[in-house]
Amino acid sequence: MAGITPSTHRDNPFKRNWFVTGLWALLITYLLYSVQAMGLNWTRFSEGLGHAGQLFERMFPPNFARWELLLSGLAESLEIAIIASVTGIILSLFLGLFAARNLMPNWVTVPMRGLIALCRTFHPVIIAILFVKSVGFGALAGILTLVVASIGFIAKLFAEAIEEISLKQVEAIRATGAGFVSLILFSVMPQVFSRFIGFSTYQLDSNLRNSTMVGIVGAGGLGGTLFSAFQRFDYDFVAAILITIIALIMFGEFLSNIVRRIFR
Repeated sequence: MAGITPSTHRDNPFKRNWFVTGLWALLITYLLYSVQAMGLNWTRFSEGLGHAGQLFERMFPPNFARWELLLSGLAESLEIAIIASVTGIILSLFLGLFAARNLMPNWVTVPMRGLIALCRTFHPVIIAILFVKSVGFGALAGILTLVVASIGFIAKLFAEAIEEISLKQVEAIRATGAGFVSLILFSVMPQVFSRFIGFSTYQLDSNLRNSTMVGIVGAGGLGGTLFSAFQRFDYDFVAAILITIIALIMFGEFLSNIVRRIFR
C-alpha cells in the first residue's frame, strides 16, 4: 500500500543465548580443570593398557579345576538373589501401595516415601558393609542388602505407576460398595500388574548381578570367591569365575524373558 515503508529490521531467529553459552563455557572449564587436577593423561592410559594386556595373558586359559568351589559360590549367589528378590518384591508391593498419593492420605504416604528414598540413598556395597558389621559375614548380610535395594527400586516405580492409573475404574468399584482390599484387587492391580511384573523381573536380573558384587565385602556369594582369587593372584581361576558370572547374568536375562512372555 502507498505510504507504508517496509521495515528493514528483522529479529534474528538464531539469536545467541548468552546465559546458556556461559553455562557451556563454565562446564567445559570445569571439565578441563578436573582432568588436570586428577592427573589424567594419555601416558598413564597407555601404560594401563600395557598392564591390562599382561593381566589378560595371565588369565587365559581359564582354570576350571576347582569347579566344586565355583559351583558352591554360584549356588549361594543364586540363593541370595532369589530369596532377596522374592522378599523385596512382596514388601515393595505393600510399600508402593501405601506410598501412592492418589490412594492414601499424606500422613501415610510421606513416611512411606521417606523410607523408600532412604533405601535408595546408598549404593548396595555400602549397605552390604553395614549389614556385614551388623549380622556378620555370610549370605544373610547379602540377602538383607538386596532386599533394601529391591525396595528402593520397585516400591518407588510401583507407587508412581499407581499414581498414573485411571481413577474412573476406582470410582466404579467404589460405587458398588466394595472394601479397600477389593478396590485394590479389582481396580488398581489390573491397571499396573504388567508394569509390576516388568519391574520385578528387572530387579531379579539386577539382584543376580549384585549378588556377586556384595560378596566382595563379605556378604556371601561368588564375589567372595572372586575377591579371594584376586588376593592370591590366581588369575586363571579369576577368568573362570568371571565366565561363570557372565553365564549367571545370561541365565537371569533368559529367565526374565520367559516371565515377560508368560505375563504379557
